[in-house]
Amino acid sequence: MLFLDELTEFNKHTLELMRGPIEDRKVSISRVNASLTYPCNFMLIASMNPCPCGYYGAKDKNCTCSKSQIDKYIGKISGPLLDRIDIHIEVEAVDYKSLESEEKEETSEQIRKRVNKARKIAYERYKKYGIYSNSELTPELIKKYCKLEKAEKKILEEAFQKFGFSARAYSRILKVARTIADLDEKEKIGLKHITEAIKYRDLDRKYWNN
Repeated sequence: MLFLDELTEFNKHTLELMRGPIEDRKVSISRVNASLTYPCNFMLIASMNPCPCGYYGAKDKNCTCSKSQIDKYIGKISGPLLDRIDIHIEVEAVDYKSLESEEKEETSEQIRKRVNKARKIAYERYKKYGIYSNSELTPELIKKYCKLEKAEKKILEEAFQKFGFSARAYSRILKVARTIADLDEKEKIGLKHITEAIKYRDLDRKYWNN
């Protein structure tokens, strides 16, 4: 697991070099006398603010950045790099009422059990292929295990027309939807699974496609 905090503070060229390892799960190092390739299978997690002051798009705060400052800041993260990240989530500030709420939330232990059960489902499904998770699905296996019914296909098509998703985003949406269905212990990907997966990909259109 590789966690990059304040993603936009990293050198843009360095971030672009990660595109290959994220997708191919290997890294190649070339020198004068030799070129070596190493396995590089990791999960990337990153966090960033939407602008230098951190309040662009906030509901109860005013952003003090100019449009050029925001464009330059967000522009450090390219579309091809975003395409290789499965889930994009916007985390809003927690208000006081939420902190004082006595509503029972799902515990970490309960979440862990759910995740482990979903991982076991995926492992049993793919063990004959030598892979262990939905993220490792090849195009052929996506067609076999991420089939959609008519309603699910329609909503995915509408999302592509609205947000202009890439072919790479299409595959990642299906993989995430397959995982959500596994967490729900469902054999088929349903409408709520594909809808949730699409929601996890719309932030790049909100902040990078203005």
